[in-house]
Amino acid sequence: MKLDILAIAAHPDDVELSCAGTLMVHAQQGLKVGIVDLTRGELGTRGTPEGRLIEAQDACALMGLEIRENLGLADGFFQNTREDQLAVIRAIRKYRPEIVLANAIDDRHPDHGRAARLIADSCFMAGLRKIETSDNGQPQQAWRPKQVFHFLQDRFHQPDFVVDITPVIEKKMEAIKCFKTQFLAAEDHEPQTYISSPGFFDSVLYRAKMLGKMVGVPYAEGYTSAKMIGVRSLMDFIHENT
Repeated sequence: MKLDILAIAAHPDDVELSCAGTLMVHAQQGLKVGIVDLTRGELGTRGTPEGRLIEAQDACALMGLEIRENLGLADGFFQNTREDQLAVIRAIRKYRPEIVLANAIDDRHPDHGRAARLIADSCFMAGLRKIETSDNGQPQQAWRPKQVFHFLQDRFHQPDFVVDITPVIEKKMEAIKCFKTQFLAAEDHEPQTYISSPGFFDSVLYRAKMLGKMVGVPYAEGYTSAKMIGVRSLMDFIHENT
């Protein structure tokens, strides 16, 4: 299956927190959109890897996306090595996305920055035809996404651009709530974590409001890009109400 946009992230729930709105907006425009999670989040304090896989699929169904796949790399221990790059390259060649959305280039969780580098390097390497990979026994063709954009996560980075997600903000918050073992879970008997409190959940909404205010819309998600960004029409820019 060929996708227009593929979000690749270290953990189940990274996408929901950071770029779910962008994915849904483009899916509603008729584009083919999907998610690849690198790990099962097995080192997470709360929940189980099996439970998080179910939560991830529930969120995918709610968002109305085409696919969600988990590569099963080692949570906390994956590296930007040949072996782990090949796993990501296979996924890129399988789905042939035009655009890849990846983890933040630097963040509180060390997996996020490491994933950002792994994903970006793998996107380049996937375009080298002398790197041979296969899917279900069939040789894969080389494929290099046209763009790799890094979404914002816990730490704030000045975005190079933002995406208006106002029409889907409520559904984004619902998608996050699909990870019921991880968020808004202050009353259960599992250990409380940095992300399980109502305060963290609220901060996701506040971030979207802040980014939206920067361009004159109610809610937005932000991205950084290593490459210069161009547009075909100046009318593509969002204009603040005057």
